Amino acid sequence: MEVINAIGRRKSAVARVYVSEGTGKITINKRDITEFFPSAILQYVVKQPLLQLDAVEKYDIKANLDGGGFTGQSQALRLAIARALVKINAEDKKALKDKGFLTRDSRAVERKKPGQPKARRRFQFSKR
Repeated sequence: MEVINAIGRRKSAVARVYVSEGTGKITINKRDITEFFPSAILQYVVKQPLLQLDAVEKYDIKANLDGGGFTGQSQALRLAIARALVKINAEDKKALKDKGFLTRDSRAVERKKPGQPKARRRFQFSKR
């Protein structure tokens, strides 16, 4: 099997993933997943598509993460891994889609409007 690549985005985070056959090693920005995401919850989020297909030990994953915070990065990486797994085996698409791993979460930060302190917050109104 050759190297399969995919991309995932969430908020302002972008994840580029390269999946090849291997032993289950996940490398993010040339660092191990446990070093890059010390939180067990974020590690679980990244591995969710692999756990769904029982493919944790099948593939080596190299990822480049850019932008955003750690939560957005982990969710962007989850989307990229799910997309790569579908490229490898199209029959897995239904199982991943049912769990929502192939849906791009398009929510992003709303822009700040002029004359206001934040996007929707107004300055305090004073009648007198």
